[in-house]
Amino acid sequence: MQLMYIDDTRPSTPRAKCFSSPPQDIWKMGAGGQMPVDAKNKKSEEEILQRVPVSKPPFTVGDIKKAVPPHCFKRSVLRSFSYVVYDLTIASILYYLATNYIQLLPYPLSYVAWAIYGFVQGCFLTGIWVIAHECGHHAFSDYQWLDDTVGLVLHSSLLVPYFSWKYSHRRHHSNTGSLERDEVFVPKHRYELKSFAKYLNNPPGRVLTLLVTLTLGWPMYLLFNVSGRHYERFACHYDPQSPIYSDRERAQILVSDAGVLAVTYGLYRLAAAKGLAWVLCVYGGPLLVVNGFLVLITFLQHTHPALPHYSSSEWDWLRGALATVDRDYGILNKIMHNITDTHVAHHLFSTMPHYHAMEATKVIKPILGDYYRLDETPVFRAMWREAKECIYVEPDESGKYKGVFWYNNKL
Repeated sequence: MQLMYIDDTRPSTPRAKCFSSPPQDIWKMGAGGQMPVDAKNKKSEEEILQRVPVSKPPFTVGDIKKAVPPHCFKRSVLRSFSYVVYDLTIASILYYLATNYIQLLPYPLSYVAWAIYGFVQGCFLTGIWVIAHECGHHAFSDYQWLDDTVGLVLHSSLLVPYFSWKYSHRRHHSNTGSLERDEVFVPKHRYELKSFAKYLNNPPGRVLTLLVTLTLGWPMYLLFNVSGRHYERFACHYDPQSPIYSDRERAQILVSDAGVLAVTYGLYRLAAAKGLAWVLCVYGGPLLVVNGFLVLITFLQHTHPALPHYSSSEWDWLRGALATVDRDYGILNKIMHNITDTHVAHHLFSTMPHYHAMEATKVIKPILGDYYRLDETPVFRAMWREAKECIYVEPDESGKYKGVFWYNNKL
């Protein structure tokens, strides 16, 4: 029997302070395009903007795990590899079609076709990225050496330093929601904002910020730890001596670097043989889409007007893991192996394979109750809203919850 836990200790403010009233006409993407949301769904959209509870949950991670069927924690080598084969098969078909038929199209249709190819191929390559991400969590198989081998090959092919990211991402999972120790999309306090922030707090500024974030955000994070945790000295994912890593991890950072360099050299040889334009069209465009989706997915999973962040005096692992939100990307949920709409379950049980995450999410939702958050706002609308409303964090205005911080946008 599943238990519903009810929490009546949420902050007095019924909605996130920084979120302005929604427009009267709320739209949601449907199968046939844009469709008006009925009154019942409109109420649900307002409900998801209510702040989640911040008091300690009346359940433990053990209680949650007991509700999940045991088979959800079992990893299958054959099943995991089937997704690798499927994704690579689709990617190969798209490559074949693009390289053999786009050149036959007249101008300007060929340019449109390359753009479509880049987006579609990028979506499926994001699925491959997700599988490598699972390898980093030891969710691919029962064999760590196999997980690391598959993850290194797949991530390197997408110019991702596998071990470097694996270890920093592991620390993100260990410190989610902590203002001092989280590793990615760590919000700033108002006093930490740059002087030019107020000039970007307008529609043109947000467009510029989002464009830079989606195109350069991932390499800037890897190279310069942009949006990451503050370290006392320079932090870089390619540097074995980076403060991100412990001494026992440094040798594997070199392995990651070698993998990225090997693929980079292969791309150089391809450019020399087929031309730079060919490499940019076939590989560069899809990679740009992969990097953009990676940043967007992570941003929307951890940035929401209803989600709290905690100082070290108040933070604990369970509340931090619950300070995440599931999103709905439509058909892309399946293409990207449900990393988008099962993120809460993933933070609770990161070694669970993605093909069991949907089942686990369904059974844990009644237990989590108000601590669970699903936001089905269309992705690009949600991206714009979060970019507008979630600029910095400030302490809970009620004064009742010390060490709890909420997003705000008043500059």
